[in-house]
Amino acid sequence: MSSNQDPARYHLTLTSEGEPAMQGWWGSEAVARGKVTTWIRHWGRPGAHITLVDEDTGAVLTTWPDEA
Repeated sequence: MSSNQDPARYHLTLTSEGEPAMQGWWGSEAVARGKVTTWIRHWGRPGAHITLVDEDTGAVLTTWPDEA
């Protein structure tokens, strides 16, 4: 891990029934993606929505459920 890596680059948000329920920030994309999996396992139910965003680029990296 680079010493100049932004510790708040990857932002994970959980909403439930459209209301913010939880959020977290990580400096590592791999760690943040692991958290997505954990959050889906613990809080993935109807009405929940999980989004991972790269705060540096503004790109949405993943959502659950998938927005295909």
